[in-house]
Amino acid sequence: MARVTHGAVDRDRTVTEVSGAASERSARRADAVRNRASILEAAKQLVTEQGTEVAMGEIARAAGVAVGTLYRHFPNKADLLAAVVSEYVEALADDAQGAWERVEAGRSDVDQELLGFLERALEMIARSHAAKSVAQALGAEVEYAEPESRATEALGRLVEAGRASGRLRRDLTVSDLYILMVFYPGDGSVEVRRRWLELIRPGLLGRASSDSQRV
Repeated sequence: MARVTHGAVDRDRTVTEVSGAASERSARRADAVRNRASILEAAKQLVTEQGTEVAMGEIARAAGVAVGTLYRHFPNKADLLAAVVSEYVEALADDAQGAWERVEAGRSDVDQELLGFLERALEMIARSHAAKSVAQALGAEVEYAEPESRATEALGRLVEAGRASGRLRRDLTVSDLYILMVFYPGDGSVEVRRRWLELIRPGLLGRASSDSQRV
């Protein structure tokens, strides 16, 4: 009887130890995810404010992690900047999908959603352009095929709906939007960027949108 009792105690101890080890591993994974997110958020902010020359140590301090922790996630600045660019592209894809979902649900007009997305996207592209250039120059591969595909699909639906409703010009294409993004004066002042958007805005709209704005 005593042997059975000891066996049960041993089994309970083993289960407890295994459970504790699993909980510890889970906590470490959660910490790693939080640290990575904090590093990327700090990197995005500091790259925007100071440019790509910002030191890795400064990014670590802003993220609230040790420098060694930063390097465990991103062995060099090229990898970190590539991840920053990927984060921007993911955000653009989510933004485009959200715009289409609001239009599809009838909660917003397609022209306003497209113009709003374009304005946000252009500012985000301006912030990420330098990071992308430096990452590629340092030999990092910036991969964003999947989110770019999601964004293109959502924008295609927006453009199609806008053309059908007359709120966007009938010959507008997604390629046209990408042309605008490529030639956006992201290095210009806030006033220059705002004026550029004001000038291109009428060229995107259809007659129905223009008529409604005049009323």
